Amino acid sequence: MKAIRVHAFGGPDVLKLEEISALQPAAGQILVKIHAAGVNPADTYARTGNYAVLPQLPYTPGTDGAGVVDSVGDGVTKVKSGDRVYVAKSLSGTYAEYALALESQVHRLPENVSFAQGAGVFIPYGTAYHALHHQAKAIGGETVLIHGASGGVGTASIQIARALGLTVFGTAGTAKGLDLIKREGAHQAFDHSKAGYQESILKSTGGRGADIILEMLANVNLGADLKLLAQKGRVIVIGSRGDVTITPRDIMSRRAAILAFTLWAITDAEASDIHAGLIAGLENGTLRPVVGTELPLKDAAQSHIDVMKPSGAAGKIVLIP
Repeated sequence: MKAIRVHAFGGPDVLKLEEISALQPAAGQILVKIHAAGVNPADTYARTGNYAVLPQLPYTPGTDGAGVVDSVGDGVTKVKSGDRVYVAKSLSGTYAEYALALESQVHRLPENVSFAQGAGVFIPYGTAYHALHHQAKAIGGETVLIHGASGGVGTASIQIARALGLTVFGTAGTAKGLDLIKREGAHQAFDHSKAGYQESILKSTGGRGADIILEMLANVNLGADLKLLAQKGRVIVIGSRGDVTITPRDIMSRRAAILAFTLWAITDAEASDIHAGLIAGLENGTLRPVVGTELPLKDAAQSHIDVMKPSGAAGKIVLIP
């Protein structure tokens, strides 16, 4: 089977397409034929060796994927050969023709969802669901500001926020991104590449501020976010690429909170809630993963360059084995 392999941490060029031995499921394991693998910023952090949880070298990258169950090990009852599934973490990595996963890491993919869309379920939608439901404890009628709303987590957040009855503001850095977030349901869209956009956001709330801010790049925006919060507002830090300076009085005067999490630390109960909610939303069409780019597996290096471009994303990047 073919798979992307990383033998040393480094730049995108360390991602090599290689032929490796076929995988076989042991007891409690599932072998999935991958039809699409999702590319996430976290994949690039791990590749560089600058991440909290690092894989053991050599390894195949990829947390998200979707495909068809090829075979199952003894004791597996959740799925059977031929079932359509999405993968949420795996034992072997998803940038490959096949991935080996535990039974708990494989979930049913509704028939109305394509494999490319399924490759963008767990990290983007799991992150958005956890941020809004478990962390922010969002309440219908509140206002949420989603920074970087045109990316995978951003579009997922828009859809989930609308389903929860929130007023949704989103930011993007390109005309394509702004069009996308409006199409996906944002009530208002703001160009974060333009000076003064924060004042426009505050004005649009009538000076009150946002109840919830989902922050994808805290090292750039967190200090300004605090000035955009309403009383008892919450900033949920989803991503950061460096240090940041803030003014604590901006939190104190608003009785606000900065909350943060990593998806790797969710509890079993939270994971069960996340997947139940996501599958229901996928089935009824409330959740509609947006695929921006499909690349062949051999172009994994290019996908890592594209996913980190500062110009802004417009949907999910997926690799097709």
